[in-house]
Amino acid sequence: MANRAKKLSKIDGKAFLQSAFASEQRLAQAKLQSSERISHNGDMGEVNELHFIEMLRKYLPNRYTVEKAIILDSLGHTTDSIDVVIFDRQYTPTLLDNEKHRYVPAEAVYAVFECKPTIDKAYLEYAADKAASVRRMRRTSVEIPHAGGVYPPKPQIDLVSGILALDVDWADGFGTSFKKIHSKLMGDCRLDCGLAVNGASFDTFDGNYTFGPNHNALVFFFFRLLKRLQAVGTVPAVDWAAYAQQLSH
Repeated sequence: MANRAKKLSKIDGKAFLQSAFASEQRLAQAKLQSSERISHNGDMGEVNELHFIEMLRKYLPNRYTVEKAIILDSLGHTTDSIDVVIFDRQYTPTLLDNEKHRYVPAEAVYAVFECKPTIDKAYLEYAADKAASVRRMRRTSVEIPHAGGVYPPKPQIDLVSGILALDVDWADGFGTSFKKIHSKLMGDCRLDCGLAVNGASFDTFDGNYTFGPNHNALVFFFFRLLKRLQAVGTVPAVDWAAYAQQLSH
């Protein structure tokens, strides 16, 4: 006897997908809301970061590594700790790992996110400043030898930046008040996307605002992010000689 989901998938595939992915959002909401009983803000923030990292790992292919990290460049410059970093580890190692503390070479980074309890003006601007600190890092690129010759150095990818939270602070969600503030975050401070698990998402990947549906904002956000990451391809090959040079006399 076919179960309800199987019946729905045969009768109305679109409704089946919407219902199935909406349940994912409800599960994520429950996890994040459960952390609100934690009395220490720092501990609560760390738990929420882990929840978002787990969600991204679930939806992203294995070629992408997702961790909390500090970004390091070949000049020895470092960022503050970034809540969520999506980076390449297939071709690029992390450096100076110590338990959960790690440095990720700037060249390896695909995307960075800040995790906050809500999305408001202060947190948007904070996330934008963190994104700018990563975009300003020095990123190298070298030729890649292959059987038929040499590929030229690959141009740097356009880093994705965003903010992740449980709620949106504005009554109209990502409406007029949000756009007024977000539109001022330009250049290195640009924020490309955001997710509020309680039912709102936005991105500007196509040059204009795209908003997710209330009941499926979570998975809509992940699918849009996947599309964006596919478009940028693979990160450039690191010039390890530039790092080695800093160690010589």
